Amino acid sequence: MWSFFSRDPAKDFAFDIGEPVKGLENRSFWRLHKGRRKGTTQDVSVFVCDAKDSSAQLELAKTAVKRLKTLRHPGVVTYIESTETDKLVYLATEPVTPLEEWLENCSVTAKQRDLAISWGLLQITKALSFLINDGKLQHNNICMSSVFVDAAGEWKLGGLEYVSSEGAGSAPPQKAFPQLQVYEPPEWSDPSKQRLTTAWSNDTWGLGCLMFEVFNGQLMKKTALKSTAKLPQSLTPLYTDLVSGNPAGRPNPAEVVERGRKPGGFFHNNLIQSLLFVEEIQIKDAAEKSRFFSQLPGMLDQFPPDLAKNKILPQLITAFEFGGSGSGSTILAPMFKLGGLLSEEEYQRRMVPCLVKLFSSPDRATRVKLLQQLETFVDHLQPATVNDQIFSHVVTGFLDTSPALREHTVRASLLLAPKLNYNNLNVELLKYFARLQAKDDQGGIRTNTTVCMGKIAQYLHPSVRQKVLISAFLRATKDPFPPARVSGVLGLAATQQYYSLSDVASRVLPSLCPLTLDPDKEVRQHCFRTVRGFLGKLEKVSDDPSLREELEADINSQTPSAANSGSGWAGWAMGALTTVYKTTTQRAKAKPGTTENQESAAGSANSSDTAKSKDAQSRQTPATQSFGGGAEDTPPADTGGAADGWDDDD
Repeated sequence: MWSFFSRDPAKDFAFDIGEPVKGLENRSFWRLHKGRRKGTTQDVSVFVCDAKDSSAQLELAKTAVKRLKTLRHPGVVTYIESTETDKLVYLATEPVTPLEEWLENCSVTAKQRDLAISWGLLQITKALSFLINDGKLQHNNICMSSVFVDAAGEWKLGGLEYVSSEGAGSAPPQKAFPQLQVYEPPEWSDPSKQRLTTAWSNDTWGLGCLMFEVFNGQLMKKTALKSTAKLPQSLTPLYTDLVSGNPAGRPNPAEVVERGRKPGGFFHNNLIQSLLFVEEIQIKDAAEKSRFFSQLPGMLDQFPPDLAKNKILPQLITAFEFGGSGSGSTILAPMFKLGGLLSEEEYQRRMVPCLVKLFSSPDRATRVKLLQQLETFVDHLQPATVNDQIFSHVVTGFLDTSPALREHTVRASLLLAPKLNYNNLNVELLKYFARLQAKDDQGGIRTNTTVCMGKIAQYLHPSVRQKVLISAFLRATKDPFPPARVSGVLGLAATQQYYSLSDVASRVLPSLCPLTLDPDKEVRQHCFRTVRGFLGKLEKVSDDPSLREELEADINSQTPSAANSGSGWAGWAMGALTTVYKTTTQRAKAKPGTTENQESAAGSANSSDTAKSKDAQSRQTPATQSFGGGAEDTPPADTGGAADGWDDDD
């Protein structure tokens, strides 16, 4: 029983009090600490006031806590919980940093700092307007020590210990520290001017002092306010009115906002325009949104990172989630750019759910842009997410009537392959690849499908590799489109470590030799080099049969040996395969509206520096009739085969 009555209520405080935070010394009776809710990872700030300093200060602290409980505004520090005894006050708020400390440690560019300050001062001015015009209160303590910055870079008003009601008929409480007297307006010591005061004149004077301190450091003497040398030119007219000796001439905070928001004003810049736009994004029409999203990526590098990722990105995600495809594909570029600012934990929590929804979008433009940007976020996608929630949506692009979407889906498979499970990689993906290689009417897509086969071979199951690789590449060597034939030859060379010497002798070389007479010089050049490489392997084993086991070591291996996969001619082939891939892709980008037979002349000529003009000209005609084909944009005849489409091609 006695232990119950003697228990210290402070022990019931739900937060652990951590290390102290600088920034309030000699200007506040609060001691600020980092804190965390017990048993959780929720970070807070803990303000502590101890009665041993002054009982009067303790009462002011209790009054400030009562005020903070009732004031809910985006520009006011958010109250979480408090504990009071006759000896101390504990106040837990959202995590904040004193403005002075934030300015001292702000590690952004000068441009970003200036923009952050403009937004911060706007937030404080709006909070002050709320207090004065809506709450009918006077803050009486506006200065740098009463302003805090949260984790998102938002400025918040605190220091409510001297707040009084408008028209209360009594003077503001006596300041606890002599250092705070420098912020008192001149009329406090001049009775002749007191009749000129307004409900806001005290606080707008303090707002002027805050503006001075932001650009000059802590105010030490009242006479220093006359200096405007370090203030931005666009702020000077407002500042001069705020620190006017005539209290009646000081503008209401609402007027300060209005004047500053006009073109050329201190509160009129790209950051503030963007932040205010996203706050109202739900009521904007589609044309306004599209224009804003298109302009935003070019501005983001100028914005403070904390504000960009914590203020703009959440609004973009919300706009997409509730606006769906109506938000347009233009929203993706700024979303992905801002996503790059997030930590891995933040990315998984905030971006990945949105990405999963994006992959299911029926909008073609959105899907193409998503696949184009895949390289920027694929590392953040967990294999389970890819296989269970994304892959089924991606593969629909293989069957789409849009060549651009099919092309980007093929390219995306390169990035997704390492994350796919056995069935999705070795069965489903290869099924779509076989269909594209055999039936797609775009030579560039058939070419890049073959290139991708060569690049994902290392991830395929060994039994699947032995079953499909040779057939797939030999099919490509019969394609009427010259770059497709090149990709087939190079694919065989780049994956040479996966073939038994028996297959090389009986299947690969007999199929390659006719290509030494191919009408296209580039095909012939790559074919000769590839044939020499395979013959070299056979010759090595002929000279030393004991080498056969070593040269066939990777056939059933999931991790190719460096010696075999990195051999000189195989390494050359993989590099050349990449060149074919890039050249074909660049040609498709350069001429998105042309047909493949129109593109083939320019594309093939560009794919080899050594090709002569007569070879380029020959590609403009059906130069591959000997393979039983028609024009170059006609895919090779479908040979039937097994379910995967490759088994019987050779």
